[in-house]
Amino acid sequence: MSEQKPVVIEANPWTELRQFTDARIALGRVGSSLPTDEVLKFGLAHAMARDAVHAALEPTSLDASLASLGLKPVWIRSRAPDRASYLLRPDLGRTLADDCEPDLRACKGPFDVVLVLADGLSAIAAQAHGAPLLQALMAHLHPAWRVAPLIVATQARVALGDDIGEALAARLVVMLIGERPGLSSPDSLGAYLTFNPRRGRSDAERNCISNIRPAGLSYAEAARKIGWLMGEALMRQITGVELKDDSDMPALARPVAPERLSPSAGGD
Repeated sequence: MSEQKPVVIEANPWTELRQFTDARIALGRVGSSLPTDEVLKFGLAHAMARDAVHAALEPTSLDASLASLGLKPVWIRSRAPDRASYLLRPDLGRTLADDCEPDLRACKGPFDVVLVLADGLSAIAAQAHGAPLLQALMAHLHPAWRVAPLIVATQARVALGDDIGEALAARLVVMLIGERPGLSSPDSLGAYLTFNPRRGRSDAERNCISNIRPAGLSYAEAARKIGWLMGEALMRQITGVELKDDSDMPALARPVAPERLSPSAGGD
């Protein structure tokens, strides 16, 4: 009888690259299967993503975190009455509950900017990263801007910002919202900017900055990019596909927007 050889994990040549990313690469294999350790890690990541989708914001601790920044939010909600309805009916998460509109009207706009912190598909992202990101972002708010009270929205989709901005008569809405969890990122926060928000805006009319979290885009870097886009959006009165994120380009290398040219520039 021949001696059976022990089963060993065959290493992947990309193994060294794992230190640079949370992506599921270089997992190795045992025969035609994944190693047991990686199968268990996959199961855990899947469970964490599911938990993030069903989690809810914790008002007491979030209010305390925001109060430490001098912020007293106005809490509102979408038309989705509960989490199950929110997940099954995305349309309900895009519109404001009728009884919340008076609370927004009481804020007495108009405003240049309204910041919205929303649970989205990952309340744990908003809970963990909302206050630190807002703290970093406050340094990028221009003193001349009329900034609305902070809005915290529950059972919210991105488009709920359109209803909020319209009710507040805001020129620009910045929606900080929990993104759909991935298998390596259950706590990713996204920022969506929409100029002249009103019901019916399309995603092509928004700018998005994604993966804001310590393991992704840092608070400071995200705040810098959001602040730059806010300034450009208010000055040029556009967001979306017409507004490119040139915040990383040297100022002299950036293309000049037509509205920045004088009437006599560039012609005979």
